[in-house]
Amino acid sequence: MFEKVLIANRGEIALRIHRACREMGIKTVAIHSTADANAMHVKLADEAVCIGPATARDSYLNKAAIISAAIMTGADAIHPGYGFLSENAEFAEMVRAHGITFIGPEPEMIRLMGDKISAKKAAVEAGLPVIPGSDGEIKTSADAVTFANRIGYPVIVKATAGGGGKGMKVAHSESELVEAFELARKEAQNAFGNPAVYLEKYLQTPRHIEIQVLADNYGNIVHLGERDCSLQRNHQKILEETPSPALNPEQREQIGSVVVQAMKKLGYTNVGTVEFLYENGQFYFLEMNTRIQVEHPITEAVTGIDIVRDQIRISSGSVLGYRQEDIRFNGCAMDCRINAENPDTFLPQAGTIGQWHTPGGLDVRVDSEMYAGYTVPPYYDSLIAKLIVHGRTRNGVLMRLRRSLEEFVIEGIPTTIPVHQRIISNPEFIDGQYNIHWLENFLKKDKQNL
Repeated sequence: MFEKVLIANRGEIALRIHRACREMGIKTVAIHSTADANAMHVKLADEAVCIGPATARDSYLNKAAIISAAIMTGADAIHPGYGFLSENAEFAEMVRAHGITFIGPEPEMIRLMGDKISAKKAAVEAGLPVIPGSDGEIKTSADAVTFANRIGYPVIVKATAGGGGKGMKVAHSESELVEAFELARKEAQNAFGNPAVYLEKYLQTPRHIEIQVLADNYGNIVHLGERDCSLQRNHQKILEETPSPALNPEQREQIGSVVVQAMKKLGYTNVGTVEFLYENGQFYFLEMNTRIQVEHPITEAVTGIDIVRDQIRISSGSVLGYRQEDIRFNGCAMDCRINAENPDTFLPQAGTIGQWHTPGGLDVRVDSEMYAGYTVPPYYDSLIAKLIVHGRTRNGVLMRLRRSLEEFVIEGIPTTIPVHQRIISNPEFIDGQYNIHWLENFLKKDKQNL
């Protein structure tokens, strides 16, 4: 087992990793920018190293500085969390080249799944169902039109190196496609330094379903069920739940088994999440995230499995220790992402937190490193807390979540708590009748009624 882990991240996930390490008897090193000197995980870690100024480019994305901090403190492993360098194959290779363990899959797998085209090809070879689309990059708008005429409109143009909704444009006609193609290429170039795009059939009312997997280095692979992540705004998840109200037990077991077999064919190790679009009873591979997910706590709630702990164990060379038949799914869980944003405009809001009171009670968990007097910096993602609620039934979870949101007190900055309160009170959401477009339509109507 590792003796010291450097946490190459910030915010709630950095604190989450610190807690897992502390419970395993592992010392931690917190890296931080000048803006995060007073962050909770920095205060709690055994050692802390400032690696640069506030901007992420000069700190949390500074590969050399992070590795230097690991060498200087004698860390034998680096946990990248999510975002930043967590899916950067070059960083993983650099870590490995310096004799330090990267807590995650092999760099080759990160690179394979990080490119949308190569990931789709790998998915097909591994037996995963995919959305009809181009086999590779579409280089001209004329080629895009030819291909779209073959598979039918609507279509979606996607950046091969994309993520977070950047470099994605929908077209319902030839004229729209020509414009969307050029816009997607420009956006992809600006966001990722790579203008390459491809084309897919656009599903009109799908749900976003993802399957959590864990795989050790000895061929043992399990899935931990699915998460429904369909509540999205600008392709950013807002609220997730497990199990999905759209699936029955047979569908759940079927797609879980398909994913496990695919991961075995790929030789995948460590933690990963395979994401699908689901429509009319059919699953279509979307992408694979080769890291821990923001929403992993709801899976922990229903399975009782500490995913971050097992991720660390696997990277240290330990055997997974349980089989698929050992996993039991207990009840339901939901996760509300609480952002420091104006609840009407969704514009990020920096500032100092006044009163801070988190909800409690049976099966209520809050992942956050905020505290009264902490100043939320303007340089990073606006996520400041995750409210995770578990219960025996979905209706019970909704009642508990409603109560927990009422108890949550954050003063000094605006947050999206009111948005979550309105969402979970909507009859369509209560009935589980939603898809990936539902939230944006709901927010438009909600704004008109305010």
